[in-house]
Amino acid sequence: MNQDFPLALSYDDVLLIPQYSEIDSRSEIDLTTKISPNLTLKIPLISTKMDTVTGVEMAIEMGKLGGMGILPRFESIESQADKVSRVAKAGVPAACAVGVKNGFLERAEILIRAGATVIDIDVAHGHMQKTLEATQMLKNKFGNSITILAGIVATYEAAKDLYESGADSLLVGVGAGSICITRIETGFGLPGFSSLIETSKAARELNKTFMPDAGIRNSGDIVKALGAGASAIVGGFIFAGSEETPGELIEIKEKLFKKYNGSASFAEKTKHTKLIKDEVNSNYVKQVEGVESFVAYKGPLKNVVEKLLAGIRSGLSYGGAKNIPDFWSKAKFVRITPGGLKESNVHDVLTSQ
Repeated sequence: MNQDFPLALSYDDVLLIPQYSEIDSRSEIDLTTKISPNLTLKIPLISTKMDTVTGVEMAIEMGKLGGMGILPRFESIESQADKVSRVAKAGVPAACAVGVKNGFLERAEILIRAGATVIDIDVAHGHMQKTLEATQMLKNKFGNSITILAGIVATYEAAKDLYESGADSLLVGVGAGSICITRIETGFGLPGFSSLIETSKAARELNKTFMPDAGIRNSGDIVKALGAGASAIVGGFIFAGSEETPGELIEIKEKLFKKYNGSASFAEKTKHTKLIKDEVNSNYVKQVEGVESFVAYKGPLKNVVEKLLAGIRSGLSYGGAKNIPDFWSKAKFVRITPGGLKESNVHDVLTSQ
């Protein structure tokens, strides 16, 4: 091994510098965002393709609020197509995930006939020949009639290759999720903020878009991601526990929770072996890179989204930006020390909450 060791940064390692602003009210800020030539959202929020995050109810509500929900792929084609159809009939964007093995193109075609306008090529490591080939096959077959999302990526090279294979937008973030243990199990990954900066270089060159799909915890992280060039964020943890997410409420010590499981957790993989037998082998369940967890019940999704949007609008106002593209040109970051991070959080007081 003969190499330098470059520094890589997470969201907590940076802050945005306040800029001159002519914004009188946060209500002036337009959060409309263009993901692809065929897909524009009113807000930069998308719920991820996890069984405990996005189902039909969640996807519809996200769409009604101006964002989008991506339906998971770990079920039969018939079941997934039925869900896509129900979302599409609600008059909101119908987005769904597919893999890259055993009949993925046939699945995609059935889902598109059911009403899907967004196909997410769902692979943990997007910079693989198989993913590039699958992306190219989808683009060759369906052209610009659909929006193709692909990932997961963390580097300039991966982003460039997937864009050139036909991806309209990329999902960014290897191992950053709260329930992901990829970095612990494999030793691979790249901190979230640096992953975005890497991807942004390819996106600017090829006039494409990208979004983080891991590690977003609050509206401040969202603002930092947008400042780094993202068009939106794809969230799991920040939406998990909402009323509209799949699953029942669970009471633990007189408090309400909902399940939030990593897609690569043992519980989810065990379920996958029963639902998509043709796509997995005998080693599938052994390759665990996620955990099972509970998150506190958050109430209606609308309340969760409105709180996030308030923080995002406030953030853009500090940046002197009236919309997301304006923010891209004005955002300036600094690295901070551990002392700066401590200063950023509540400190030296006993809170009442």
